[in-house]
Amino acid sequence: MGVTQSLRTPQRADVERWAWAAVVANIVIVLTGGLVRLTDSGLGCPTWPRCTDSSFVPHRALGVHGVIEFGNRMLTYVLIAVVIATFVAVWRWAGTTRDLRRLAALIALGVPFQGVIGGITVLTDLNPWVVSLHMILSMLLVAASMLLVVRVRGTNHLAWPAYAKQVVLATYVVLWAAVYLGTMVTGAGPHAGDAEAPRNGLDPHVMSHVHAASVYLLVALTVAACVILRRTPAARIAGILLLVELAQGTIGFVQYLTDLPIALVAIHLVGAAALIAGGTRLLVTVVSSSSPLGTAAASRPVRPTRSR
Repeated sequence: MGVTQSLRTPQRADVERWAWAAVVANIVIVLTGGLVRLTDSGLGCPTWPRCTDSSFVPHRALGVHGVIEFGNRMLTYVLIAVVIATFVAVWRWAGTTRDLRRLAALIALGVPFQGVIGGITVLTDLNPWVVSLHMILSMLLVAASMLLVVRVRGTNHLAWPAYAKQVVLATYVVLWAAVYLGTMVTGAGPHAGDAEAPRNGLDPHVMSHVHAASVYLLVALTVAACVILRRTPAARIAGILLLVELAQGTIGFVQYLTDLPIALVAIHLVGAAALIAGGTRLLVTVVSSSSPLGTAAASRPVRPTRSR
């Protein structure tokens, strides 16, 4: 089925593919935005919404930094096209619900809003706190897109034990705390996006240890979730999340010990987005108290089996 047909008369599989496209596109924009900062191209286009006071496109004097920053801005339009297509697919799908339409609309509106925040980062000369907000909003769009994937796909509505929900919820909260602390480490470190951009004034070494402590707690909670959810439909999701956390933690240590090489920092950014996506999927699978498509579904209890 072609793209046009998947939007004209979408089936569940088509809608799910578009939702996944929104997840991937939002992660890609996290990567390209990070590369702008890592290559000191944050002010490659020194103003916004134009690139310069007199032009929407960069001129030769801006060099490669202007090309990189302008390219990232152009990719935002690709992302907008993807989320609009996702919204159309959700809206026209025969199995849609009002909640799904609202979620798709929120994602579609969130992308241009995120673009405005990106413009504000330029107009404030890459203020590190605004840059952190820009990053967190991108992560929220990743989470919302993954939520859409899970809701469209549908899962068995199971009555999970209260303690399982509490552990998964705590894991998700600590995950977001770890990601935000990571943005604070970046705001204190050398990758400011421009040689003249300000830093947040925090000690980067102290903040690195605080961030690491949050990661230790996250891994411990995820291990607990894996134990509690063993032999349940959510065990695989929790296991994958733990593996990504361990890989992400390893990359974090290596980049800290090797003075933050650009390639590793870029991979670390993608890993953070992948963690948000995976954590959101686990949260919705276990903690959500409503049926996947907003319909009344019979619940049956899940009791993790003890190994003998």
